[in-house]
Amino acid sequence: MTQAAGVIDIQLRDLAQLFNSFDPSPFHERDLDPRAEEFIVSWAREMPERSPIRIVLHLPEAAAKAAKQPELARAITHYFAESATIAERELREELRQGMRYGWVALPVLSICLALSQVARNVLPPEAPVGLVEESLIILGWVACWKAIETLLYEWQPIKRRRDLYRRLATAEVVLGDPTR
Repeated sequence: MTQAAGVIDIQLRDLAQLFNSFDPSPFHERDLDPRAEEFIVSWAREMPERSPIRIVLHLPEAAAKAAKQPELARAITHYFAESATIAERELREELRQGMRYGWVALPVLSICLALSQVARNVLPPEAPVGLVEESLIILGWVACWKAIETLLYEWQPIKRRRDLYRRLATAEVVLGDPTR
């Protein structure tokens, strides 16, 4: 059983509104205009995650006749496929960075825990042993903070963005009725 596609309707005066005018690449490799991309992405975010996406471009009759449907669809889906690839690289880098933070944080935590035990045995009874112990333990856990934050939370928005771009890369792109 397939779900109904979520439809993103885009009203355009001409096709140039859809693509970045500063991008000199061939048509099928051109970047979308940032406003067009944001419009598409914001609507796609609102759709159920499992439903396919259909992008319907509404152009005036003359522009619709001049537009080449397969090339237009390929250009849009190519753009989002490239965006998904970039987000995948960002995700891998974020996870690598979290691991690097961990490789620094765990030895610092170990040293702080060991020093807190040493402080208990070495410091004289009149010294604030509890304060030193607790301070070293807190310092060790604070050193782990960024690694924990990165590995538990910071990668998730990147993954969601990558997944959304992947869905948009498989979207059906069609020219719609300009009177709609």
